[in-house]
Amino acid sequence: MKKSNPKTNRPAETHQTTDSPAHTLRTNQGIPIADNQNSLKAGTRGPVLLEDFILREKITHFDHERIPERIVHARGSGAHGYFQCYESCADITKAAFLQNPKTKTEVFTRFSTVAGGAGSGDMPRDVRGFAVKFYTQEGNFDLVGNNVPVFFIQDAMKFPDLVHAVKMEADRGFPQAASAHDTFWDFISLTPESMHMVTWIMSDRTIPRSLRMMEGFGVHTFRMINAKGQSHFVKFHWRPTIGSASVIWDEAVKINGADPDFHRRDLWEAIESGNFPEWELGLQVFDQKTADNLDFDVLDPTKIIPEEIIPLRMIGKMVLNRNVDNFFAETEQVAYCPANIVPGIGFSHDPLLQGRLFSYLDTQLSRLGGPNFHQIPVNAPRCPFHNQQRDGMHQMQVPKGRANYEPNSIDPTSPRENPSFGYKPFIEEMMGEKTTLRTETFADHYSQARLFYRSLTEPEQRHLASALGFELAKVELPPIRHRMLGHLEHIDPALQQAVETALGLEGQADKIQPFIKPRTLPPSHALSLLKKAPATLKGRKLGILIADGFDATLLTALRTAAKAEKAAVAIIAPKIGGATDSTGKLTAPNLSLSGAPSIFFDAVVILTGAESVKELATQAAAVDWVRDAFGHLKVIGHTGEAQPLLDRAGLAPDEGVIALADAKSVSRFIKQAKNGRIWEREPKLRSPG
Repeated sequence: MKKSNPKTNRPAETHQTTDSPAHTLRTNQGIPIADNQNSLKAGTRGPVLLEDFILREKITHFDHERIPERIVHARGSGAHGYFQCYESCADITKAAFLQNPKTKTEVFTRFSTVAGGAGSGDMPRDVRGFAVKFYTQEGNFDLVGNNVPVFFIQDAMKFPDLVHAVKMEADRGFPQAASAHDTFWDFISLTPESMHMVTWIMSDRTIPRSLRMMEGFGVHTFRMINAKGQSHFVKFHWRPTIGSASVIWDEAVKINGADPDFHRRDLWEAIESGNFPEWELGLQVFDQKTADNLDFDVLDPTKIIPEEIIPLRMIGKMVLNRNVDNFFAETEQVAYCPANIVPGIGFSHDPLLQGRLFSYLDTQLSRLGGPNFHQIPVNAPRCPFHNQQRDGMHQMQVPKGRANYEPNSIDPTSPRENPSFGYKPFIEEMMGEKTTLRTETFADHYSQARLFYRSLTEPEQRHLASALGFELAKVELPPIRHRMLGHLEHIDPALQQAVETALGLEGQADKIQPFIKPRTLPPSHALSLLKKAPATLKGRKLGILIADGFDATLLTALRTAAKAEKAAVAIIAPKIGGATDSTGKLTAPNLSLSGAPSIFFDAVVILTGAESVKELATQAAAVDWVRDAFGHLKVIGHTGEAQPLLDRAGLAPDEGVIALADAKSVSRFIKQAKNGRIWEREPKLRSPG
């Protein structure tokens, strides 16, 4: 890893300064600000200093902007469960909950969108929060991350600016839960360090099929310390056991309109039905020597460590097996903080992480009404805890005794510090000048963005380019679009060309001069959802549309086959009263056609009679049901009697449209559905991008 020069600072590629006192940025106390880009650290790679009053004022004000709703991650869904390690991790950490494979540690996990308010929908193109509270025997450990492994910014100083930019524009109060507007892309186009994150947020990762099919990441580099005092760096990864999957954009838009609670409902119903969501916890473990030999800085939260360089060590599994009893009391009042750690886990000097250690606690004081929010049941440790903190708003405990201070000689039974059991940080020598300079090891903004884009499959690359075209077309100010096109050239010329063509702005990109020339890195198989997608229907949902005269034996065969694959089945009929099979027996559906568009399902089947299909073919809801399933690249099974409906929807036969007549054809349908979407179909369609 290159060493930075602490005597010099590099200007941002689009850094904006002024010599005019009238236009000088100042604190709320009127103190002029020299550097609004970097927090004060002990050396360019050192920890952030508490004395940085500019950082503290800026984040404190930001944290208290709204109450009681969270400023970010307001729209959330949560569930209870447990975590169990596979084997002792004593070689890397002394954390008690990672020592005994027989120990089940209670957890509460909350998933969320970032940009929208609590009343927004589940399916915007947005980063998803992935926060897990472990109630360990040594206290609460909060692993607070996202469903992408990097972030927009390198320093917490910029977090209020980022969120202000992506939220509803200040003068007009819209758009809600959307990044496709001027203020967001203005900020991003002036912040080259965001380019890696841009490729992730414009990818399919930010429109997940289900919270159950979503990866999670700790984002930052953390430490683990074992009983011998030895330290290792770690990166946290959550991997769903049923595999990851996303929807496509046209589908996401329609889902948000048809059921804005789609993700929340899906999680709730899966747990209620006993199909408990599961994730494995993986670690990338490395030492200081390895970190020093990497060609990027592990303290930079805009970078990943490819799994080809440091593979994952899978250490345990999380199972969510209980829904909340009360949404407000639990999901809404749960308070996570990355500073909540247990002995055996520690921090790195990542400047974004260092700012988060302050910010979360501060914002919870406002949101939850005072310093005693830890007494709310969902936040309370499951182990005994005692201290000399007293009073405050919403105090629900009744401490006894005369001594509320330490040390004291009045009450020998009052709690005391414990040098042998208590938390101790990893001891390391730190030297450096007090500075706001940013290390030059953070300066490569494009190489890993290129790595991510070039690691994707062709359909994923096409979706990313289409997303950028959609978002930038919503931008009103041409200079913003031109700047972004200039950045895209450094990520990949083919990506820039695709977006330019989509916008009709060929040759209008700004010339951006990067601080470090982008490098071409080896592709990483693990970065593509499609390359590592398992062939499975486990946890997926099959939608079967029935109409009068349908073949009941085929319906039974489909249900049996889906159950064997651990997939859910929903029966849909034109009306909620049901449909009669070919023998005249009435079958009650789960849903009616008008309330169950095909966007809700991973694969679909149409079972009709020769007469009932004639009526279906005249109904817009039925035609759209089939047309959307085909347009969203899903596998479609159908009986011969259903052909008039397929013809009315304009389906072109391909390997994903399968005629059903017997058990053998049902097996063929299931096998094809396990492979997921028919990506070869997409280029032939005008929709969706």
